[in-house]
Amino acid sequence: MVKLQERLLGDLTEAQQQAVAHREGPLLVLAGPGSGKTTVVTRRVAYLLAGGVAPHEVLALTFTNKGAGEMRQRIDALLRGIVGGVVGGAVGGAVGGEVADHRAPTVSTFHSFCARQLRRHAEAAGLPPRFSIYDDADRRQALKQAITNAGVSLQNWSPARVARHISHAKNRLLDVAAYAAQADEFFTRTVAGIYRAYEEVLRANDALDFDDLLLRMAALLAGSEAVRTRLQQRYRYVLIDEYQDTNHAQFVIAHTLAAAHGNICVVGDPDQSIYGWRGADISNILEFEEHYPRAVVVPLGQNFRSTGHIVETAAGLIRHNRRRKHKRLHTDLGEGERPAVVVCRDEQHEASLVADFLRCEFDERGVVWKEMAVLYRINALSRVLEEALRQAEIPYLIARGTAFYERKEIKEALAYLRLVANPKDEISLRRIINTPPRGIGATTLRKLELAAIERQTTLTGVLWSAGDVQGLSPRALKAARQFVSLLDGLRAPSSPLARGAADPLAALVARVMRESGLEGMYRNAASEEDQQRLENLHELISAAAQFVGPRAAQSPGESVMDRLSAFLESVSLVSDADMIDPARGTVTLLTLHAAKGLQFTSVAIVGLEEHLLPHARAAESEAELEEERRLCFVGITRARRRLQLSRAARRTHRGLVEYTIASRFLSELPRQSIVYSDLSEPLQTADDVGRKTGG
Repeated sequence: MVKLQERLLGDLTEAQQQAVAHREGPLLVLAGPGSGKTTVVTRRVAYLLAGGVAPHEVLALTFTNKGAGEMRQRIDALLRGIVGGVVGGAVGGAVGGEVADHRAPTVSTFHSFCARQLRRHAEAAGLPPRFSIYDDADRRQALKQAITNAGVSLQNWSPARVARHISHAKNRLLDVAAYAAQADEFFTRTVAGIYRAYEEVLRANDALDFDDLLLRMAALLAGSEAVRTRLQQRYRYVLIDEYQDTNHAQFVIAHTLAAAHGNICVVGDPDQSIYGWRGADISNILEFEEHYPRAVVVPLGQNFRSTGHIVETAAGLIRHNRRRKHKRLHTDLGEGERPAVVVCRDEQHEASLVADFLRCEFDERGVVWKEMAVLYRINALSRVLEEALRQAEIPYLIARGTAFYERKEIKEALAYLRLVANPKDEISLRRIINTPPRGIGATTLRKLELAAIERQTTLTGVLWSAGDVQGLSPRALKAARQFVSLLDGLRAPSSPLARGAADPLAALVARVMRESGLEGMYRNAASEEDQQRLENLHELISAAAQFVGPRAAQSPGESVMDRLSAFLESVSLVSDADMIDPARGTVTLLTLHAAKGLQFTSVAIVGLEEHLLPHARAAESEAELEEERRLCFVGITRARRRLQLSRAARRTHRGLVEYTIASRFLSELPRQSIVYSDLSEPLQTADDVGRKTGG
């Protein structure tokens, strides 16, 4: 056993060895970016097992099924490779899947672990043993029913908006009664009523949602001494990965399980806490030593991923945060190239320079496409980048997201525009006839379709004469007439384009976004996802304003509808690269949030401007600003060898060109670690550069 443990420590740094070999008592591992965190986590589990800890006494919790699966596989491969059958049984044959076998360590996500325990102890938890677990789609349907049952309008209270508030309540361990008790104004009192109706729907269906798994597990541990004692005695070693991402409910569950023995190891980095908007509580990791005064703290600051100037750039930025635990970030990979900071004229210039950067990496440095990424704070920024990469014949994909013109809200907006251009477009009509909700539901639509079949005409034809359709309720008929009136009104402008006038195509698109209700639907929703959708709609207006197409050859009599048709045709012809070489792959376009956990040889980060990065909401509080700085830090540390940061001096927003303000983060980067270029105007003097970068 001792020799096996020595072999598990042999190729680790001194700090990594300390984290892996620690056995009894609380342990905080501050794992900086690229510091070998996964290696430490898996080696630590293997070290415990090799040291005689019974596998079933180890509980390792993380956040994604993929992460848990990879952790299990690495532990299994590590032990099987090193043990070679010597240890056998309890170790060699035990490590593996997330099963109920008491010989195996439990490696799981928080939610999977809680679901399994709630089923096992269903009676103590007050639950039916065969309860259903509702996913997001199921929850949305249940919330629609609950909103109606609560006597609230679906038009004013979207399920997505309500879901976010109920989710935050459950993650703070607030049940219906506790949430209602603190509801002190109209909005929260209304949510409390919907919350109560929602719980009644779940109860009637013997169902829990994902947040219930945490809420009910915390309640089970608090309310049943027998279950609490049993789990504390079984899981004598608790390990939590990505601890900076835990919410309050997960904090309570983890610390209750470890309360009897104090053998809790948490691994994470407060500098990479970027999910506060979905409930993560950075204080859990910052205050770990307050909860465990005898805790051993091991900082992992050596970066095995990035070269020196990239590491120093990231370290210089994150030092400006106050809520953090300092660790010295360093690397043995050499200084490497200094990150480039570029000021561009506008977003098209910025996208063009990004394409040039990527092409240079591929043609001159031999970096394959799959080793490159372009990062941005908001999804809307991808549109101009996509256009530039297509023109440069650079293959790309949108990671954990959708290409701009394939996004739900953009497809809805384009459907409205196609109906404005072509009243007979029945496919587009079906897409948006009840989006936003206007009272033309499935039943009304079916009646209209049957009438169209009987009359041997189209759905659009029937809709314009809905008053003649039998069986429509007064409410449905009113909704149909209002929808027809809306479409007729949107088609009204058809005057010729006037030279020098504000772009009438952008004005038309903006009007459609506004009068269709799409803009208001997403503006009134509070979720991050819906705010991104609103920004995408605004970007579509900018796309219309920047549309060139056949404009240079247009005749003086060309109408707005002619321009709209040309614009829609250009959108329809957008396509990704036809052939992608698997060996070279594609450039990855993704948000900074989606980039966490990934790494690339060459990285470009765009949009370093106030209100983009940091996001506009950062003005609301210092805590929001610090999370935005952490997000930028995460982006910088995705790069292994080369990094380009850029901003546009002017950017088009909702079709209007606006001057931007440089992100404050640019002035916080250490000047000795970056190369600054201002390409927005004639070359600046050294003094000008110093002033512009805050030097």
